Amino acid sequence: MSDVIAPFLAATIRTATPLALAALGEVIVERAGLINIGLEGAILAGAFGALVGATGAGVAGGFAGAMVGGVLIAILFAVFAIGLRADQIITGTALTLLSVGTTGTLYRALYGSSGAALALPTSAPFAIPGLSRLPLVGAALFAQPPITYVMYLLVPSIAWWMAGTHGGLSLRAIGEKPDAARAAGISVARVRVLAILAGGVLGGLAGGTLVLAQAGTFAEGMSSGRGFIAIAIVVLGRWQPLGVALAALVFGGASALQFAFQAMGWHAPYQLFLALPYLLTLAGLASAAGRGRAPASLGKS
Repeated sequence: MSDVIAPFLAATIRTATPLALAALGEVIVERAGLINIGLEGAILAGAFGALVGATGAGVAGGFAGAMVGGVLIAILFAVFAIGLRADQIITGTALTLLSVGTTGTLYRALYGSSGAALALPTSAPFAIPGLSRLPLVGAALFAQPPITYVMYLLVPSIAWWMAGTHGGLSLRAIGEKPDAARAAGISVARVRVLAILAGGVLGGLAGGTLVLAQAGTFAEGMSSGRGFIAIAIVVLGRWQPLGVALAALVFGGASALQFAFQAMGWHAPYQLFLALPYLLTLAGLASAAGRGRAPASLGKS
């Protein structure tokens, strides 16, 4: 049984990592009273940025390019949602469509109209001495690519920052009562822009993780709805970093079930496993209705 459980846990962590990164960024954005449907576009732009960066400068350049890609989408969202006070849902949807079209066009223009797969340098797993030898969970938790360890650190760091620092308290105040925060001398627009940029960085890193720590290549539309799942994860995690991380693990486990079932000799149609995370999203949102309280100003211009 351990031959099945250990690979399943490893696949769960691996699959959950980009979801957790994107969802942690979205937590920051939503705590500021904004909802960025364009997160899907930021992940895809980050994946393409990782392709461009890794082609010229290896893994480090790839992750730098991923962050740049995510930030570019975030800047556009900030311009329209904050600067022009456009509808956040429409803006985010438009940016996702823009990202899909732009990355696809640039990919074909730069790397050929046939869209041939490219082999990229990838971030190899790094086993933490001692911890990686723990029974059952050691290899799954502590023999992962470095970006996974970054995600481990981000969860408590963001939780502490939001709960125990002036900046985090300002962010939460804006998400609840922006007028009161403004009256207290907090620059609402500035904090929201910074929150959007942080969400863009983490969304871009999520896309970079797909390319540099998982697939080793880029494909058009490879975000495959992960941005929307990450937004659902924020709701299921009740806008708390730890809750978001746990929800991401649930979705990661749902995606990893196909590997466990294949190892046990089950041969169910693979389309069932591809659909499972999205079915889980719908079920989770339905069950979470009314259980968690969103920031009071969420989605309001």
